[in-house]
Amino acid sequence: MTIALIASRPTLADQATLSPIVDSADKVLRFDWPALHIGTGEYEEGPTGVTVFYFPHRALAAVDVRGGGPGTVNTDYLRLGYDTPELDAVVFSGGSWYGLESITAVGTALKDDGIRDGTWTNLALSVGAIIYDLGERRLNEIYPDKRLAQATFRAAQPGVFPLGAHGAGRFAKTGGLFGCNAYSGEGGAFRQVGEIKIAAFAVVNAFGVVARRDGRVAACYGDVKWAKDLRTVDLLAAYPASRKAGSALTSSANESRRNTTVSLVVTNEKLNPADLQRLATHVHSSMGRALQPFATEFDGDVLYAVSTGELDAANAASSFSTLDLDVTAAEVMWDAILASVPEQPAVTQTPALARATGKAADLRRYAGEYVFSPLVSVRITAAQNRLFAQATGARAAYAIGKDAPVELEPISATDFTVPGRYPLVVSFQQPGRLVMNPGHWEQIGTRKGTRRSD
Repeated sequence: MTIALIASRPTLADQATLSPIVDSADKVLRFDWPALHIGTGEYEEGPTGVTVFYFPHRALAAVDVRGGGPGTVNTDYLRLGYDTPELDAVVFSGGSWYGLESITAVGTALKDDGIRDGTWTNLALSVGAIIYDLGERRLNEIYPDKRLAQATFRAAQPGVFPLGAHGAGRFAKTGGLFGCNAYSGEGGAFRQVGEIKIAAFAVVNAFGVVARRDGRVAACYGDVKWAKDLRTVDLLAAYPASRKAGSALTSSANESRRNTTVSLVVTNEKLNPADLQRLATHVHSSMGRALQPFATEFDGDVLYAVSTGELDAANAASSFSTLDLDVTAAEVMWDAILASVPEQPAVTQTPALARATGKAADLRRYAGEYVFSPLVSVRITAAQNRLFAQATGARAAYAIGKDAPVELEPISATDFTVPGRYPLVVSFQQPGRLVMNPGHWEQIGTRKGTRRSD
């Protein structure tokens, strides 16, 4: 009986039909460093993804963990302080704890491809951490899985890193503490001083906001009462009023409370385990300047520090003291965090478009039940030359709630919006499809009864 009951449970997400998209980006960081290969992979249907940093000649690593909700693999091993380079890869993934599969999958790919084997001194060592990109942020629960992670690893190449909403940062957000709910992503920066190379990478999914060096907030969907040139001091000095409804600085009632920034700093300078740990601690602490506040109880922040060991400072023509390295790397990390911020979609302004211009028959063709996932469906109805939407599944669909229909205001003959603080566009440009927020962060629902060929 137990077996029959288990077998009858519905499958919430069949990921076997998803196609990995690897190393796709319009804006990238380029640098010269053959000892570091990078791959990014995504499932557009999520959207969600994974980022792989592969060290073909192995490396020495340390880790520093902050915040109240980290999710990691092989973290304790790095804390033992061994001085033998054993690290093969650092993996960052979306999908929260389900994304931890991506980290171990890179390890098995190293074995399957004959790079590592079962010998104790040749075991694959992949470490990594995850961010939370599920819940109300997305209308489905697709996660980065083994297939995506291994395709991403095998596509890794040196010197190319996509910036913005790609890889593990595909659906990252920032500023939930203040209701900013800005889109985020992954950022990277590189600096070379003489022979010394320093690279920093971050998937920024912070509960706090990203701060520019002049103190301005890098991205935020602010309340209409807020200053246009918003500064972090405006938010923090007014805290906790700055996150309470009804105050001069009011926040969203549904802000995300599951956030994480995962990061990596890499140098070619040969470091002993103690100096490498100090690099991790210093750079991670410095990130409190760029992310405000940083490492809250709702963040699971993790930083890895890696030395490829190519440059022996004692014999180098130019070398840093450990303090010089730490301070410089901290500045490179701030550059990486700033590079993670993508261009934000604008909140759509409804044009002066009379409802009478949309014929009732034209609107009725959009009516139906659109399924985004087993958790989220939206019912579209037409009445009196007006279009309405209501969530009918287990969860709301952004500003389209379950309690009552909300009117969709026309932008064009096929596109509509729900006016509010955050951008929300509903598009019927594709027959039988409802596209929520068309573009980079789009979510697609299929109308019940629509054939695959429609």
